[in-house]
Amino acid sequence: MGETVSVHLTHHHGLGNDFLIGFVDRVPGDGADLARHLCDRATGIGADGLVFGTTGSTGRPVFTLFNSDGSPAEVSGNGLRCFGQALARRDDVTDLNVVVDTAAGLRHIVVDGDPADVEVRATVEMGVVGSGPSFEGLDLELVGVEVLDVESVDLGNPHLVLRVEAPDTVDLAVVGPAIEAHFAPVGCNIHLVAVEDRATVRLRPWERGVGLTEACGSGACAAAHIAHGWGLVDALVDVVMPGGAATVAVGEPLRLTGPATWIADHEVAVGE
Repeated sequence: MGETVSVHLTHHHGLGNDFLIGFVDRVPGDGADLARHLCDRATGIGADGLVFGTTGSTGRPVFTLFNSDGSPAEVSGNGLRCFGQALARRDDVTDLNVVVDTAAGLRHIVVDGDPADVEVRATVEMGVVGSGPSFEGLDLELVGVEVLDVESVDLGNPHLVLRVEAPDTVDLAVVGPAIEAHFAPVGCNIHLVAVEDRATVRLRPWERGVGLTEACGSGACAAAHIAHGWGLVDALVDVVMPGGAATVAVGEPLRLTGPATWIADHEVAVGE
C-alpha cells in the first residue's frame, strides 16, 4: 500500500449531470474504486462521475473520467464544462480559454464568467463525428413504442439515438439497459429523442456506466447532429433534457454550450 494523501475535490454539475473533480500529480491507481466509493449517493459524496485533472507532457491539462460504476469514459460534454469551471476556480482565471487532452483527443473549452461565480456559461468543442457502433439485429420492440428513426455515432464515445413520438412515455430505466446489452461488452449511451421544431429537440439519456442521468452533453451533440442529418432541425439546436437545455452548433467540430455550476468543496483521502 502506498501513502495516503488528502485531495481537494470540487463538486459541479452541468444541468444536473454532476461530477467530482480533483487535480493531482497523477491519476491514482485505484481510481476506479475511488469512483465507485465517492460517487455512491448512499455511502459516498454522490455523483455521476469522478474526474482527475493532471498535467500532460505538453503542459496541457489532462481530463480523465471514471463513471460512477468505476468504468473509464473517454469524454463527457457536461464533464468538460464542469472541468473548465474547476480549472478557472483553481487558477483564479476570468473567462478561461483552454485546450485539454482527453482519451478522445483534444477538446477546446471556453468559460464565460468569474472564478467566484457559482454558475458560469461554458462552450466545449466536441470534435468531429465518426461512425457509431453497429445496431444490426437490435430488437427495436424493446423500446415499447414505435421507433421512427434510429442512428448511431461516435464522439470519442458511442451513442445510439432513437427518435420516438413521446420519450417520456418510455420506462428508460428498463429500456436503457435492455438496449445497451446489444452493445456488450463495450456498451453504448442510449438516447430517446423527439423533434419539437427546427430548433428544438427533447432528449432522455441512459448513460453507459451511470444509468439514468439528468443530462448528457455528448448525447445532446449526437442527437443534434443526427437530427440535422435527417433534415429535421437546423444547425443551431436547443436540446432539452430532464435537467435543462444545452445548445449545440452542428458542424466540424460540434460545439456544446450550457451552464456549469459549482456545488461544494470536499477533502478526501486518496492512496498514491
